[in-house]
Amino acid sequence: MHPRPGYLLTGRMRLERRIAQTGREPLRRQEREPLWRELLGEQLREIRLARGETLRGVAGKARVSPQYLSELERGGKEASSEILAAIGAALDTTLLDLTTGVASRLTETMAPARSTASNVIRLAA
Repeated sequence: MHPRPGYLLTGRMRLERRIAQTGREPLRRQEREPLWRELLGEQLREIRLARGETLRGVAGKARVSPQYLSELERGGKEASSEILAAIGAALDTTLLDLTTGVASRLTETMAPARSTASNVIRLAA
């Protein structure tokens, strides 16, 4: 399917083009390994909300825009270690605590997949 020049591709057209190019459908979010930035964003938001802080308040303390912090919390942006340290300080936590927290989340998320894979290996033996 080739749209005429000057026409925008719809989401469905892009999906069909990708399937035609790769021969398979892309993995849905719940079917793939979570991204670091997504888990970090969840953790930042949970910490902020548990402290009763607003997005604007934490962003101001960390000297980032509320829009940027929101993007981080939604997992849409990758942040530098300097930015993460500043946001961590604004939330009274450390870069180490954020990192180990995300690593723990990743381990918890991936544990069911690992046990399923090891069961398949045991069945094959």
